[in-house]
Amino acid sequence: MVPTNQGQSRATSALDADKRGFGVILEVIAAPYFATNCWIFAPARNSECFIVDPGMANPNLLSQIKNVLQKNNLKPIATLVTHGHLDHTFSVFPLAKEYDIPALIHVSDRKLLAEPFKALNPGGESQQIMQSLGVSKFFEPDEVQELVDNQLLKIAGFDIEVLHAPGHTPGSAMFVINEEFLISGDVLFAGAIGRTDLPLGSAVDMRKSLKTKILPLKDELIVLPGHGEQTTIGRERVKNVYLQDEFLTSKIRQGE
Repeated sequence: MVPTNQGQSRATSALDADKRGFGVILEVIAAPYFATNCWIFAPARNSECFIVDPGMANPNLLSQIKNVLQKNNLKPIATLVTHGHLDHTFSVFPLAKEYDIPALIHVSDRKLLAEPFKALNPGGESQQIMQSLGVSKFFEPDEVQELVDNQLLKIAGFDIEVLHAPGHTPGSAMFVINEEFLISGDVLFAGAIGRTDLPLGSAVDMRKSLKTKILPLKDELIVLPGHGEQTTIGRERVKNVYLQDEFLTSKIRQGE
């Protein structure tokens, strides 16, 4: 979770024109709260699509997502959830209800769909926002599909590999799309990694995930993080201090 000030959500194309030439539509909506990236993938206009991490807005992110879908005449068929933090799951239920689609989440984080505060500090910013919005209960969609490590999926014409990468949460997952994109959630950011000091977080698990899940990936993969700008594995391998031996082999500090 990367807190930011509340603002207007924005929807932008996340691909340059030459990428669109390959027929992939990739757009991102930065949610008003915490600026969580909601990624929308489609093979082309007038096609099926899947949606990643529909985040937090008042009353939800549905209207902003609908604008993107209508602009490209897309039909959503699934929601992928990188992990169970509320800023990534807040609009999962209304989106699934509106389009009658399943939510896919790693088995270890499924419980957080209905009980998100188990992974957040009591009285923290998310809980304060929920109080201001008058939201006290959360619900699973009618259909939830539990994911496991190395599972292979085919959604909207895309080949998707699930990579379980705990540390930020026990069920944090990343998704490799067509061996070209990595949806990294809050595991890896441009120049940073996800925090591990929230309830259910683990600095030990995060280091293991970085070493065994991130470092083996090919440099050319385009990284689409849960917050902030896209990057590449190659760039992060060189510039991200958290992918260097000094950090990966360092002693874990109290409160990390």
